[in-house]
Amino acid sequence: MQNIGGKLFGAVVLLLLAALIYATVFSDGLGSAPQVNVTTSSGQEISLNKPMKPVLVNFWATSCPGCIAEMPDLAEMKQELGDRFEIVAVSMDYDPQEQVEKFIAANPYPFTFVMDKDGKIAKAFGDVLLTPTSFLIAPNGKIVYQQIGEVHFAQVTERIKQMSPQF
Repeated sequence: MQNIGGKLFGAVVLLLLAALIYATVFSDGLGSAPQVNVTTSSGQEISLNKPMKPVLVNFWATSCPGCIAEMPDLAEMKQELGDRFEIVAVSMDYDPQEQVEKFIAANPYPFTFVMDKDGKIAKAFGDVLLTPTSFLIAPNGKIVYQQIGEVHFAQVTERIKQMSPQF
């Protein structure tokens, strides 16, 4: 009886190992970006599921201290990396439009602000409810980084550099 238990345990371990290898090597990782189009501040339209370069989508709210605290760091990253990527800052639907517009006017950061007035963008990204929440989308439309909470800037900067070596 003890021999059967050992074989069963070994089979379970092999099955778990095989599942882990499959998930690591063959899976889609964090999945694909949803089919959402946004217009940048320069008037260019970006299809988030097929961007021409990496895009960092950052969900934020004026009532979120962490969101406001990371905005200058996002701006610094954009200035450092320039045209290697885009930042799209998406305000949550519960944030009053006047308040968002006032914040944007007072803080002319070098990236695109989008107001998600009906919550469709947040819903498309898996029903985002917490802010800040960020997604880094590769040029092939795959989500390669996702973070609830403030962005890990060194990690994201390195990923962007890897995806856009030509600049």
